[in-house]
Amino acid sequence: MRAVVVVACLIAATACAPPPPPEAPEPPPLSRVAVDHRGLTLDGKPWWPAGLNAYQLASDWDVNGGCGAEVDLDAYFSSLPPTSLTRFNAFQALALNRVTGTLDFSAIDAVFAAAERNGQLVMPVLSPQDGACGNELYKDRAWYERGWTERRAPFAVSFADWVRLAVDRWRVSPALAAWDLLGEPEPGVCGDEACSLPRRSCPADSAQLLRSWTDAVGRIVRETDPRHPITLGLIGGDQCGSAGDGYAQLAQSPYLDVLQYHDYDDAAWLPVRLGQVTKPILVAELGIEAGSCLSLTERAQRVDEALTGYREAGAAGALLWAFVPDPRGDQCTYDIGPGDPVREVLARHGSR
Repeated sequence: MRAVVVVACLIAATACAPPPPPEAPEPPPLSRVAVDHRGLTLDGKPWWPAGLNAYQLASDWDVNGGCGAEVDLDAYFSSLPPTSLTRFNAFQALALNRVTGTLDFSAIDAVFAAAERNGQLVMPVLSPQDGACGNELYKDRAWYERGWTERRAPFAVSFADWVRLAVDRWRVSPALAAWDLLGEPEPGVCGDEACSLPRRSCPADSAQLLRSWTDAVGRIVRETDPRHPITLGLIGGDQCGSAGDGYAQLAQSPYLDVLQYHDYDDAAWLPVRLGQVTKPILVAELGIEAGSCLSLTERAQRVDEALTGYREAGAAGALLWAFVPDPRGDQCTYDIGPGDPVREVLARHGSR
């Protein structure tokens, strides 16, 4: 009888016990990449990335409209030195199914997955200025004022919503190095349908507009992912919105951790920009043409000299423009193919 009473009491106690507390959600992963004054760190150690732009990585003609040739992702990432940095296009257009017109993340997912498998790092660019590999529409002043918050065909969502979706989806990837908000922004006023440079104007308040836009988009990223650095694909010259002291105004944004400089002019403006800011400046595009106009060996020598100069000047790293799987050796292009000798130069310069 006593045993029956004890069992009954245990059953009653169990029935009345409060449910166990829910498991606490896992904290978001720490970023492997961080900013240390004017430089970068990887896993807590000084890091000077010397890598590639590979804008075509998310091309998958079974899924999207592509952005150039398809790339064997594992072959590409496995050919790089460990923990290399690759900047690639992660545009909404590459996450649109070309048949249904609906969002399909699989092509960009595949880039992150391949980078993870091969121990590499990527920096996704969330949109282009000129509409290349997208809707082919140049982003004018009106887009920076309000158009970025509005959905425009053929896209499924606005740019603002694309940023939220992209950051939420890929922020947990161990391959993620940083977010690049937009490639080469210029909030000018178009004077013709093509927004050609001779007919384009730049109002006096363009720097303030670009800074406001950067703060607004950066805030969206930071609210979703407070860990990874944020950058913006600035050319670094006299472009609308960043000319003069506009570059320094952008550097003061609390949402920009790393500045950029795109070098197609023998780094003519780089000393000026380094003198204006205290944040790291990554030479995110270095373009030197080769092929019919310059031998690949000579280009590799010039890149070697340029990267040495960047280090000495105080830049935080450099990425070459641009890897393609099918280089056009009979033409004068920026193409960097799988066997290009410039890749040996990158392997020597990249360091942790």
